[in-house]
Amino acid sequence: MTASAHDSSASTSPSALSSTSTSTLAPAATAAEPTASQPQRILDVRHAVALCVGMVVGAGIFKTSPMVAQALSTPEQLYLAWALGGVLSVIGGLCFAELAAAFPDAGGDYHFLRRAYGHRLGFLFAWSRFAVIHTGSMALLGFVFGDYLAQVVDLSPWLGPYASAWMAGGLIVLLTGLNLMGVQVGLGTQLGLTSLVLGGLLLLGLGAGSQQWLGHPPALPQTGAAVPDWGMAMVFVFLAYGGWSDAATLSAEMKDERRGIVRALMLGLGLVMGLYLLANWAYVRVLGLSGLAASQAPAADLMRVAFGRGAELVMVGVVTLTALSVMNAILIAGPRTTYAAARDLAAEWRLARWNAQRGTPSVAVVATSVVALVLVAFGAVTRGGFSTMVDYLSPVYWFFLTLSGLAVIVLRRREPERPRPFRVPLYPWLPLLFSGCSAYVLWSSLVYVKAGAVVGVVVLAVGAAMLWGHGRVRARRPDTPSGA
Repeated sequence: MTASAHDSSASTSPSALSSTSTSTLAPAATAAEPTASQPQRILDVRHAVALCVGMVVGAGIFKTSPMVAQALSTPEQLYLAWALGGVLSVIGGLCFAELAAAFPDAGGDYHFLRRAYGHRLGFLFAWSRFAVIHTGSMALLGFVFGDYLAQVVDLSPWLGPYASAWMAGGLIVLLTGLNLMGVQVGLGTQLGLTSLVLGGLLLLGLGAGSQQWLGHPPALPQTGAAVPDWGMAMVFVFLAYGGWSDAATLSAEMKDERRGIVRALMLGLGLVMGLYLLANWAYVRVLGLSGLAASQAPAADLMRVAFGRGAELVMVGVVTLTALSVMNAILIAGPRTTYAAARDLAAEWRLARWNAQRGTPSVAVVATSVVALVLVAFGAVTRGGFSTMVDYLSPVYWFFLTLSGLAVIVLRRREPERPRPFRVPLYPWLPLLFSGCSAYVLWSSLVYVKAGAVVGVVVLAVGAAMLWGHGRVRARRPDTPSGA
């Protein structure tokens, strides 16, 4: 999630990223519109694999591994958790691939949920993106930025225990100002930063390998939790894999509409799984399982142990640039979803205003940033920071992913005549398996009721109350043009 939750929520297709300065990313399209308004089948498997990896791999892997290590007992359990996360992400990707191939739309899961369960649930999902998922992801990534930067810049004498939160808030304000001026990171820069992240993951493996080649075994113990908590571990694992839901929507842009997206997802997520297993092997090799569980910035700690202070500074630069890149992508795509949903709900709302001069939904950008800043303050007050934000967004995120998996079955029954260039294999068992696993992670994110989870659920309930109390929600069909 991703942000990934990011993560899953922050990314868009190549056509959307290249046109964010002029497009409203309208949530619905119609067959009667010109062909140019529909996703074009221009991607081959090679390009889709690169984009899939870029959409999934983000800053999460540099921060989530300690939380997974805290929940498990042995390195073998750690590796198994990350492998299971990759397999279940592939299954979820196959479900989204069928939905995207049958109902291609720039709105992605917003469009699927709206079509399967009605306009009210679609708008509730849009609210959750604005108030919980996108903004929570921005705050979460802000804490990643602050925690890693704190490794090399000690501001605690001036900012006290809230130094990481102040740095996170400062970055959000900076990115908001740049986006309001129309200064946005383009697709080429995003892909360049993704390459930097992949290089950082490979550096982790090189660092661990150097310890083995030089004959320096890890000095720290390899023991973890007395009793493994698989549910909590998978909450953090899936957070790092977030983004595959957006990658699956590339099926609407694949040249090979039947097999292309399956091959891209298998290769792309297989590569991500390999990189994540490499990173966790490196963490355990150098820091030990207990050392990993205790680390606030494991990638930086690993590089310092393996190569010294200079390498630590390089890794801090990689992680902070990654967090900046993903946060900027959220701030580009997220407010556009908010703008489109607000326009459909009540055109007179300020959130439904588009700044034609700057080519941005300025009010939605500011509103998104304000909520993200409030969440940063919430994370600082609870002293949980990153983990509080995971608690905050996870129940809401997994609630909608559970519904998205079931939407495959709902839409097959409701619209059996709809052409489906790609169909999920082993139907309906794979959609049911994915939805069941999502429901399990949802339950796991709620079973230990923490402040973050409670607030996230309450915010979703507030959105539901506002929506059901608003008598002017338009029951426009998903196939109807957004201006109709």
